Amino acid sequence: MLPNTRFLIALGSNQRHVRYGSPHAVLNAAIERLTQQGLSVLKHSTIIVTRPIGPSNRAYANAAAIIETGLEPDDLLHLLKGIESQFGARRGQAWSRRVLDLDIILWSEGSYYNAVPALTIPHPLLRERPFVLQPSAEIAPDWRDPVTGLTMAHITYRKRQR
Repeated sequence: MLPNTRFLIALGSNQRHVRYGSPHAVLNAAIERLTQQGLSVLKHSTIIVTRPIGPSNRAYANAAAIIETGLEPDDLLHLLKGIESQFGARRGQAWSRRVLDLDIILWSEGSYYNAVPALTIPHPLLRERPFVLQPSAEIAPDWRDPVTGLTMAHITYRKRQR
């Protein structure tokens, strides 16, 4: 266990859940589940609707949350993947429909991590995904990407200018 540290988590859904309903409702339930699993949700963004990337035709509900935990990054990843499984297994190819997707985007406002093959922090595609950048900049505008040194607000602004 680490001393409590903060992580920026991206949340996404583009499939209804039999119990929770719409993708928007799935994200609200997922934020509640993070708390039930012992994570402190310090802040979460508004939920936005975005166009899909890849083969899916379904719009996504996306959000971001700042959580605090004493878990190591790989233990947090394991917990998040367990929550995803509780909401329903992923089916099909990458970027296809899914009930819930939880990704670790940043750690401790600018730390690196790549001790296990399944996890790299910052998320390698962070700077390319407006559906991650917009909610992240809303709740963590001053958090810095350790690769570029830029804040989330600055990266988001630059992405919009392209």
